[in-house]
Amino acid sequence: MASNPIVDIFRVKELRERILFTLFWLTVFRLGAYLPIPGIDVSALRAYFESQSGNGNNITDYLDFFAGGAFKNFSLFMMGVMPYISTQIIMQLLLIVFPRMKKMAEEDGGKKKIQLYTRLGTIGVSLVQALTVTVWANRIPNAIVMENRFAYTIIAMLTVTTGTMFLVWIGEQITKRGIGNGVSLLIFAGIVSRLPNALYELGRLIARGEVNGVYAVVVIAMFVAVVALVVLEQQGQRKIHVNYAKRVVGRKQFGGGSTYIPFKLNPSGVIPVIFASSLLTFPLQISQSLGVEWKWLRDMSYTFRPDGFWYSFMYVAFIIFFAYFYTQVTLNPQEISKNIRENGGSIPGIRSEKMEEHLTRILNRIILPGSIYLAFIALIPTLVTQLFDFPSQLAYLLGGTSLLILVGVDLDTMSQVNALLKMHHHEGLVKKGHIRSRNL
Repeated sequence: MASNPIVDIFRVKELRERILFTLFWLTVFRLGAYLPIPGIDVSALRAYFESQSGNGNNITDYLDFFAGGAFKNFSLFMMGVMPYISTQIIMQLLLIVFPRMKKMAEEDGGKKKIQLYTRLGTIGVSLVQALTVTVWANRIPNAIVMENRFAYTIIAMLTVTTGTMFLVWIGEQITKRGIGNGVSLLIFAGIVSRLPNALYELGRLIARGEVNGVYAVVVIAMFVAVVALVVLEQQGQRKIHVNYAKRVVGRKQFGGGSTYIPFKLNPSGVIPVIFASSLLTFPLQISQSLGVEWKWLRDMSYTFRPDGFWYSFMYVAFIIFFAYFYTQVTLNPQEISKNIRENGGSIPGIRSEKMEEHLTRILNRIILPGSIYLAFIALIPTLVTQLFDFPSQLAYLLGGTSLLILVGVDLDTMSQVNALLKMHHHEGLVKKGHIRSRNL
């Protein structure tokens, strides 16, 4: 009698503890998204955002999307983990630009130093973003109830920054002691928690005649099709066959046989989308908050609005750039070739000295269509908003970037669950005990 994989998950003590640990901290994250920072009138905020809905300025909806709804609440976690992701991008670029930093990272204890610098940088980025939020809050009628605005500014900055660093800590704990990638799961949980309300809101708008019912059905069908395409894209891979020569040591024979290196169509997963979104969120927030005081920031806010051409252009460019960048960091052809040679391996039909060039060529051929595919899917909310007059808040939640994050994080988490089940001699999440991949 075949066992039920869901039952097996809770039979394995280690896996059960990891899942419950993860769910506990995700619940804490969602509760924190509704706790407003000191000195804020929540009812005034709600009235303000209701009056601003439908005015064509969807920057706030965009920022709220990545904060899991915490941004409009001016909550403890209103910045989410985006400051941390932005700092990670900066640190990765610095490691490439400055060879001394890269050398330090490769030494004993180097990774801990880089992590420390990343956390310190996150504090700095969070303080800057928190300052822009306090300036923006001054423009919302009756939003601030504290008379001493200087005291409010200091308290708000410290509270928001503390909230971000607490989320970073939660993410690290989930990665170490839970299941899945902690930071990605926090973004995932924010999106999932808002989907039911988004579907309810869509039904309400259709009933009121503000959204065409036929268009809504077409858009939902499109999103379902995109989910299927994202799964195929995430699972697609190119197998590079490697043969290993037999080695004789004394009277024993080692090695021999053949295996393969799986190069995914999209080796970096949803990382390029998250990185690109984070990098664009930072200037958007500053221009949105300080645009009233400086005309050039106000112009930048309009030029790079999420539904504008230049934002879409930069978004696509960043996704393609980070797809190449992150793949080179995680899948270095030089290091892969070195490991193959050191273990007595060879790629059929490829000379040893040409191995790195061969792997680089294959990766470049895979990454370009994969990154363009990612960029196209990420632009779907913008296209849907403009073609079908769909509310931007719903478009961000129901398609494009959200689907990429949901599917990518879900597949990664399922792979970890599946590996733990197999390690404890269970069948796994599918009949053959592994999550299938589509060969290219």
